[in-house]
Amino acid sequence: MAVTRKKGAREVALDILTRVEEHRSYSNLELKQGLAQTELSAADVGLVTELVYGTIQRQYTLDTVISRFVKSGRKRLEPWVHNLLRLSLYQIRFLDRIPDRAAVHEAVELAKRKGHQGIASLVNGVLRNVLRQPEVWNEPQGNLVKRLAFAESHPDWLISRWLKLYGEELTRAICQSNNVAPHTSVRVNTLKTDRPALLAELKAEFPGAEASQLSPDGIVIPSGHVAASKWFQQGYCTIQDESSMLVARALAVQPGQRVLDACAAPGGKTSHLAELMGNSGQILACDVHPHKEKLIRETAKRLGITCIETVVSDALDLPDKGLGQFDRILLDAPCTGLGVIRRKPDLKWKKTPEDIAQISQLQARLLERIAPMLAPGGLLVYSTCTIEPEENQRVVEQFVAHHPEFEWDKSLLEDLPPAVARIASAEHGYVQILPNHFQSDGFFISRLKRSK
Repeated sequence: MAVTRKKGAREVALDILTRVEEHRSYSNLELKQGLAQTELSAADVGLVTELVYGTIQRQYTLDTVISRFVKSGRKRLEPWVHNLLRLSLYQIRFLDRIPDRAAVHEAVELAKRKGHQGIASLVNGVLRNVLRQPEVWNEPQGNLVKRLAFAESHPDWLISRWLKLYGEELTRAICQSNNVAPHTSVRVNTLKTDRPALLAELKAEFPGAEASQLSPDGIVIPSGHVAASKWFQQGYCTIQDESSMLVARALAVQPGQRVLDACAAPGGKTSHLAELMGNSGQILACDVHPHKEKLIRETAKRLGITCIETVVSDALDLPDKGLGQFDRILLDAPCTGLGVIRRKPDLKWKKTPEDIAQISQLQARLLERIAPMLAPGGLLVYSTCTIEPEENQRVVEQFVAHHPEFEWDKSLLEDLPPAVARIASAEHGYVQILPNHFQSDGFFISRLKRSK
């Protein structure tokens, strides 16, 4: 009976990268599925994760270098060979703990197992040529867009767009932050505990844990598998980015209020609202996908929250369902996600300028439909996880210009941490958090008040 050969971390990473390319699927889904089929150690799981996300993040830089040494052109390479070169060059250039010779040897052995001697020779030749010519990694001279695109590994169109919006220094800082692997942060469930108590317990298992400097509800955990901990599973905390934790607080909810979360899945902000309301009142959480609505219910159950009701519906159809008016509305609108590239590196290679234009039209329609469900005197928060003005302040500006009964609520600044309030718009009170501001997700948060 043949013995099944166990795959090492690099081969698992290679298989995942190849599936992402061939199926045009998202790396986080392929990574989850790929790791579930292995028996790797915790350290190797961490290595696979770093290799997959890091290789995708640095794809532009890696492909530019590969193109200089593959005479037939990298596009003629089989996907697995192309990804083996990417993966190996990523290790050589960006991972200090893996010796160059070991990376080359492992790549050649993988090429022999998966292909033939000719492919192994090509892989060996390309990698050794790169090692002999380290200057290939230097930032090229000339065109600023091409220079930044190569050095920071972002698509030309996005670099060009951000240069116009933010200038060279800020664009480079945004890109560099996007290329840094994110840390994990958890939000304390204040229905069950408080931050000092939970932090003291978490430090026993996660020694690097510390209170978030950005969110009063957050704890930062630099390393470790929090979701497997008893504190997560028993509902004492939930995983959420620090920037995202600011959104629910921006809504200034009170116990007993009636609140609508129009685009609620997976339920992180919904459950935060419930905690801030002391689990008192009514929160209607809507999502268009049944499987995502299930996630909201599961999150609420784990956290011990009972004031959330869920509904499966397109948010555009909510005004036709006879739901009445709400004291508070959260419209965390669907967006391009260009503020969370550090978590989802695929986004920068999949998204296009046309996506920004299309989704901003949907956002405008959502705001137009949802806002009338707000009661007079109520507050509406419009938020996204993108850093594109076309999806953010311009959507809200256009809405306010045509609806005099709504106005920017500049008192939002009073409900934001001082460090965040300092970067907010003095004129309108909205805040655009960039990834480099706090090494957290890029987020836009604005608040409107209805006068009549």
